[in-house]
Amino acid sequence: MNCSSYIKAFLAVFAFSFVGFTTAQAQDLIARQAPIDKKLKNIDSLTLQRQIDVVREEYPALSLYPNWNNTSVHAYGKAEVPESFEIDLTGFVMPTDSRRITSKFGYRWRRMHNGLDIKVNVGDTIKAAFDGRVRMVKYERRGYGRYVVIRHYNGLETVYGHMSKQLVEEDQYVKAGEVIGLGGNTGRSTGSHLHFETRFLGIAINPALMFDFPNQDIVVDKYTFKRRGGRTAATNSATASYYRVRKGDTLSGIAASKRVSVNNICKLNGIKKTSILRPGQQLRLY
Repeated sequence: MNCSSYIKAFLAVFAFSFVGFTTAQAQDLIARQAPIDKKLKNIDSLTLQRQIDVVREEYPALSLYPNWNNTSVHAYGKAEVPESFEIDLTGFVMPTDSRRITSKFGYRWRRMHNGLDIKVNVGDTIKAAFDGRVRMVKYERRGYGRYVVIRHYNGLETVYGHMSKQLVEEDQYVKAGEVIGLGGNTGRSTGSHLHFETRFLGIAINPALMFDFPNQDIVVDKYTFKRRGGRTAATNSATASYYRVRKGDTLSGIAASKRVSVNNICKLNGIKKTSILRPGQQLRLY
């Protein structure tokens, strides 16, 4: 392969990566046109990997999501959902300092409530939960009101609804903890609050399985999503409750504070009363 042919092949890979080609497909394409010279092969691989890294940085979780658009919150009806996927929650920042949940995830008034409502006042700062890129900044009079959708590098998308003001723009890169808007009461809302959703490939996951607003912490460092019953369910039930072990915690102390029995915690988690608890360990309570 001459230099001109190599450049054309590389540009083809680059172009395809922007329209939704997966990393594996890009690598297959370059492999079919790879030069015989071993040294040049290594150079090609390094160059390709650098370009793949650039694309990944520009489009978070590109290998998971089939597209990037600024038109629809739920745009992944035809996405291929993996059987299991580990979501890294480290590096988080709580989206609000408020600890009060006013409405939980689940059915409410005969319709599904796909997030948590957290009490905030008009003008309170709302922050990005993780590093990522803003996919949507929109207004829905009969829905989210003024809202922001961010796609994160860990595979999650987070939705922040009913804000009084949005302080970011579509396609903008944000860091965890960066202020993205102000609390409000816009859209379909009966009082000032933050509607907060966590989604994986469009599938709503109960934020309480990952975010502990009363304690201003995450529930576990790594959350494992497991596909169950098609595309409509995540691994954990919305009615389940979890606790993230902190330094100095004991089974009896956790059981007493959460009003559950030690025996029940042991049964649900496959542990013994004498088991040593590790900080960061996730325990199912019921």
